[in-house]
Amino acid sequence: MQFLSFRGAVTAAAMMFVSLVGTAPSAAWAQAQAPAVQKAVVVATMANPAPTLVTTAPATSGSAWIAQGTVLDPNATTPTPAAPAQPAAPVGAIHADSLIQLVGDMPIPVDDAELAPDMKCLAQAVYFEARGEPMEGQLAVAEVVINRAKSDLYPDSYCDVIRQPAQFSFVRHGRIPQADESSDAWQRAVAIAEIAQQNLWQSKAADAMYFHATYVNPSWAHQKVELAQIDAHIFYR
Repeated sequence: MQFLSFRGAVTAAAMMFVSLVGTAPSAAWAQAQAPAVQKAVVVATMANPAPTLVTTAPATSGSAWIAQGTVLDPNATTPTPAAPAQPAAPVGAIHADSLIQLVGDMPIPVDDAELAPDMKCLAQAVYFEARGEPMEGQLAVAEVVINRAKSDLYPDSYCDVIRQPAQFSFVRHGRIPQADESSDAWQRAVAIAEIAQQNLWQSKAADAMYFHATYVNPSWAHQKVELAQIDAHIFYR
């Protein structure tokens, strides 16, 4: 009886030990299994061979992880980084391959009353001095007015530059005549004035301060540097 009691005690102790050890995994087992629990699995099938966007959280230390935004190609052995997003074009930006295209794409006010006084004067100079000229010649006329207003030799507003005595042939006694504001020529002149004001396109005479028609030969022209002849006008600085 004593032998059986001793054996029974040993057996009971062994069963208690097994029960205690078997109910909880070891710390090493938990650490080894943690990455498998945290890491998402990406499966590529034949029915869906497209790259899959992976958004897994990092695994614990000691295991590899895939950053959010990485693209997995099922046919590749390593993840392919996603291409960086291209910056958006600025709102309202205008791109043109020619001055003609730029004039056509240029937004202009529907109502001429919305034009600032100086911009209307600039468009009038283009209209009356060069509406029959190529667009580059019209742009060069606008650039002359702008360059004068920026210099110290002339008034600092476009209207005052244009109204100066004996400077622009269409001005009579300081008055600018009324343009046909319903015409295509006027719409082009407004667009050209805006392009020149915003410096969106440069003519061959972008630095010009003076110009005259080819059928006249003013004495002052010999004292200036000729920049370009654009159709029926010669431009100087």
